[in-house]
Amino acid sequence: MSSEATTRGIRVRVRSRYSPDHSQPPERWLFVYTIEIANEGEDTVQLISRHWVITDAHGEVEEVRGPGVVGVQPVLPPGESFEYTSFCPLTTPFGSMQGTYQMLTEEGETFEAEIATFRLSTPYAVN
Repeated sequence: MSSEATTRGIRVRVRSRYSPDHSQPPERWLFVYTIEIANEGEDTVQLISRHWVITDAHGEVEEVRGPGVVGVQPVLPPGESFEYTSFCPLTTPFGSMQGTYQMLTEEGETFEAEIATFRLSTPYAVN
């Protein structure tokens, strides 16, 4: 599963996959996602924080906010990118994630870079 969005020159690409080795159906399913954040704009930016909206198969929504990603707040000059991998546990075999990164320009302006909705799904899950 994948998604892609661009906001003010910040392209966010996501790839997700089910991790059967770390899942324990029928109580817990674990999904791994890899995100590439590429600065295709003209300004240097820093990723300050993240906001996730996670929805499971029952329509239950969880919001997660926090500083940076995987313990860092990367600075991205024009033409640079940053990639990281993280995970999301669910109590259902499928769901979705979407969100935003708060970005800060060198001039002190902040804006929200979109993370387009991507699916979290086990193979052959029906939704």
